[in-house]
Amino acid sequence: MQPIYSIQVLRALAAFMVAIHHVQPDAAALAERAGLSFSRSDLLPWMAGVDIFFVVSGFIMVHASQDLFGRAGAWREFLKRRLARIVPLYWAMTTLFLLVGLVVPAALNSGVPSFTQILGSYLFWPVVSTQGLVQPVYSLGWTLNYEMLFYALFALGLILPKGWTLPAVTLVLAVLVGGESLGGPLSLPFGFWGQPIVLEFAAGMGIAVLRRRGFRLHGALRVAVAAGGVAVLIAAAQLPGTDGPWSSVLWRGGAAVLLMLSAGCGREGIVPVWPVKALAAVGDASYALYLVHPFVIRGMREVALRIGLHAPMLFIAIALTGAVVAAVLLYRFFEKPATRLVRRWLESSGGRPAQA
Repeated sequence: MQPIYSIQVLRALAAFMVAIHHVQPDAAALAERAGLSFSRSDLLPWMAGVDIFFVVSGFIMVHASQDLFGRAGAWREFLKRRLARIVPLYWAMTTLFLLVGLVVPAALNSGVPSFTQILGSYLFWPVVSTQGLVQPVYSLGWTLNYEMLFYALFALGLILPKGWTLPAVTLVLAVLVGGESLGGPLSLPFGFWGQPIVLEFAAGMGIAVLRRRGFRLHGALRVAVAAGGVAVLIAAAQLPGTDGPWSSVLWRGGAAVLLMLSAGCGREGIVPVWPVKALAAVGDASYALYLVHPFVIRGMREVALRIGLHAPMLFIAIALTGAVVAAVLLYRFFEKPATRLVRRWLESSGGRPAQA
């Protein structure tokens, strides 16, 4: 399937936003150590990159599964694709996190995990940590717990007749959210799955349906929609009371929907210029960037402390550049080969010819 470059660019920007959110506390710590001032940038709600990822994920699931709807055994093929894509790198990063915590406990911000938390982390199952938070050992994995919920529901939906899949998935998400909002708080895992943020997956699916039906944005209108998304993000960063579960979805999720509309329903067939191709390459590695950037940032902070580098803005530039380089290398030399290897194994173990 031909890549949609604008979506890859959007994925790159989403991962970069999360990295900016996480690099600033380390920069502040370096500046404080040297007696320098550092003001955190709140131009955008940087963690809105997660909202963008969720809307993009809903879109991609529909767009990339067009050959599966109404097909016998489609649910099995879908799960194989997604497990091969998501599991190897996340398990590797979780294992690395545990090893770092074992060797250098002071380098981590979390407490000693319980066996239940470790098991839940590898199974993508929401559990309570030893610090009283619902999160996996590697805390960034909370988003993947939502992703796996969506994959499971989508796979079950593929068992239904072709026209029922998306309405059924949307209905289950709405019931989960309604149950938590109206009858909650619910016990785990339903209290976790019932957060309003899961509706962003449904929004992404809706945009994919619009695209399949021929909806397109052209020229100035497309630019205006994208600009509207950025404006909503800026407003969300400046206005009070926009970080609650529902208000966050309305503001950040709404902005993500506008950005996804512009990226996913734009004009096709235009050869991208080199900056777009470069950003799209980072978008290919956006999953790796999301998972590896905390390791790079914390490692660079330790190096900066030892060499006496305390300038916060220089540290941010170096750390973010290092995170992008590490992500691209990780994607090329680990994520892609591991995905191919696991998919071949899943295909062969399922009694079908192995496919790349």
